Parts: sequence; C-alpha cells; structure tokens
Amino acid sequence: MTVKLILTDIEGTTSSISFVKDVLFPYAAQHLPDYVRSHLQDAQVQQQLAQTTQLAAAEGIDVDATDHEALIALLLQWIAADRKVTPLKALQGLIWEAGYKNRDYAAHMYADATEYLQRWHASGIPLYVYSSGSVQAQKLFFGYSQDGDLLPLFSGHFDTLIGGKREAGSYRTILAELQKQHDIQAADVLFLSDIAEELDAARAAGLQTCWLVRDGALPQNPTHTAVSSFADIVLN
Repeated sequence: MTVKLILTDIEGTTSSISFVKDVLFPYAAQHLPDYVRSHLQDAQVQQQLAQTTQLAAAEGIDVDATDHEALIALLLQWIAADRKVTPLKALQGLIWEAGYKNRDYAAHMYADATEYLQRWHASGIPLYVYSSGSVQAQKLFFGYSQDGDLLPLFSGHFDTLIGGKREAGSYRTILAELQKQHDIQAADVLFLSDIAEELDAARAAGLQTCWLVRDGALPQNPTHTAVSSFADIVLN
C-alpha cells in the first residue's frame, strides 16, 4: 500500500521519553506554584483554575475557587499522580512555553527522526502529529527542539481532546479531519508509535502502522511492523 500521509506520536517515537519525564514534568512541578501566583490576573490561568475547581468538585473534592494555594496543592498532587487532565496540561503548557523561550532546555529529537521527517516533508508527504500532550505543547516541542525549529515540517496537530490514543474511534475522527484537506483513504495513512495498544487502535480504524522500538531488541513476532529507527521505515 502506498503511504500518502504520516501521523506520528512524539514520546518514545520521535523523541526520548526521558526528556518529557526527566526534564519537562519536573520543570513544570517546580515552577507551577510561582507561575500561578504571579499570573493570577491572566485570563488563561483564571480559566484553568476554574476548570480545576469544577473537576475537583466532580471528583468529590471540596476546594474553594478563591483558595489559590489549595488549587496549587491539588495541581501538584495531579502532577505526582501523572494525571492527564485538561487544566493541568494547559497550565503545564504555559509553564513549558516560558521555559522554552528562556532557553532553559530544548526538546530532544532522535537524529534519525529529524532526518527522515525532513526528507519526507521535502518529498511532499504531509506530516501530522497525534500526541497525548496538548497541541500547544506539541508546537512548543518542535518549535524549540535541539535541532532547531521543526514546526514548519508539520501540516497539523491532534491531541487527546479528539479522543484517547488507544481508541479506534479517535483515529476515525482524525481520518475524517484529514480527508477534509487530503484525497486519502484510511489505508493511505501510516501511524508511527512506540505503544502497541495505540497501533492496535489505529489498525482497527484501517490505518497502516509502524512500531518504533527505541530500547532493546526488536520483538521476535511483532504484531506490527517493528523498527528501531526512522531509517528502517519503508514507504511503499
């Protein structure tokens, strides 16, 4: 089957999981209290604090919307528990933006990922991102990578607002969005990820799949085409 469009994950696929785990998340946890306190008049921060209060109430947690210190403590608990809730992700995105712009860090990229994303883009293959990180966080990641501004390589971005990455329906929804811009069928799209369950869902939606195994040996009987590098991906 011909590949007309590529949809890629980020963590563990284009980039090391350790960068997000060991750099971005600790940075956000360290800076969140002061960031919230110093941006209480910011409309974006106010919106996320309001959503935090609503979500807490829905989970049976009684927190006053005006008690900013209690909200900060709750957000830090969510970070420690690795919760993927929208207001936390939005605040993390704002904090990470400040860190990127301050050049406190640059996003990690595997060299082969950068090389082949550039090659595929130059050959005219549209590239899209689907990640659990917010669209804003994705744009910051590629805009401030260790290999420079890679954002122009991508035609669009999707996050979990469109649905969970292990749900076939999410990929059907993404496909419907892509078909508004491109003359493609499901089988024309190649999805890249390091998570087998995500690949299972994409395949169930009719997409082609490729499993990036960055650490250790390739599985002997993989359920998806498995490679250790973008250089090993064969586009028919």
